Amino acid sequence: MAKSVSAVGYAARDPSGILSPFNFSRRAVADRDVQFKVLYCGICHSDLHSIKNEWGNAQYPIVPGHEVVGVVTEVGAKVEKFKPGDKVGVGCLVNSCRSCDQCADGLENYCPQLVLTYNTVLPDGSATYGGYSDVMVADEDFVIRWPDNFPMDKGAPLLCAGITTYSPLRYFGLDKPGLHVGVVGLGGLGHVAVKFAKAFGTKVTVISTSAAKKKEAMEILGADAFLISRDAAEMQAAAGTLDGIIDTVSAQHPLPPLLSLLKAHGKLVLVGAPEKPLELPAFPIIAGRKTVAGSMIGGLKETQEMIDFAAKHNITAEVEMIPMDYVNTAMERLAKADVKYRFVIDVGNTLKAQ
Repeated sequence: MAKSVSAVGYAARDPSGILSPFNFSRRAVADRDVQFKVLYCGICHSDLHSIKNEWGNAQYPIVPGHEVVGVVTEVGAKVEKFKPGDKVGVGCLVNSCRSCDQCADGLENYCPQLVLTYNTVLPDGSATYGGYSDVMVADEDFVIRWPDNFPMDKGAPLLCAGITTYSPLRYFGLDKPGLHVGVVGLGGLGHVAVKFAKAFGTKVTVISTSAAKKKEAMEILGADAFLISRDAAEMQAAAGTLDGIIDTVSAQHPLPPLLSLLKAHGKLVLVGAPEKPLELPAFPIIAGRKTVAGSMIGGLKETQEMIDFAAKHNITAEVEMIPMDYVNTAMERLAKADVKYRFVIDVGNTLKAQ
């Protein structure tokens, strides 16, 4: 019988969210499993929400991390897509039922039995642990093939931040040249939303509470315009100009000012996940047949498509590389939005066995 795989990672044990070394076991490599050495893992705002139990669903201990890239070290007997030495990635999900309508359509992310990469339970009852660890084992159907010419360190955050913004741009038809797309919030999600929207050929307006981000948005990320959401005159001048908006903000914020920016039939798509309900008045939606929608990551086929598109168009995240033992400081800084724009842990070089 195959032996389980010894792993070391960093885990939170309680709602303090403090991460510390954690020794645990990955499952033995089954017929359709891929085992890989983790080289890099991005830090997502979801990691912070989860380890502090801000969504009320924490199952401790939690090893976070769902922007995981590395190199295959072993494959199961029936694996067809990967071999040792291949570069791979694992995003936000590691299993689904494989039989519902969503799974049949390649939308495993909306499967009622979706299993997330960490803080959930596999069908066999074992807990899932994420990429803040030295090794991962995953079913080959949930592993992404990494393009050879694509950097792993700056590309890792696309496995969540990238697909979270690419998918709604595609699904809601905001990927057509000449359209005018707004991006709310210029953080980990927002900055890659700008890059994808520009690569699709759209005109992009960044909407932020911070005037300090204007130069970066326009000169480095290539946005066409910048609005300060608290500036009533600026917002009024831009009313009715946007075909769609990707709202990446995870904090409480008013929606009516954003709805006012949309043209008739415009779409406001929420991808951020504030802890408390947002207020949604009916009249600004009715007056203009506007849509308020949501979108959550993407299925495996679309995630692969997104990574291939990013490699082709040289779209990477703006990252700050950190060692594993800096992770608690990184979380404190993330809570204050003190990062441009995504922390990535150099797991391969800095996570040592305890």
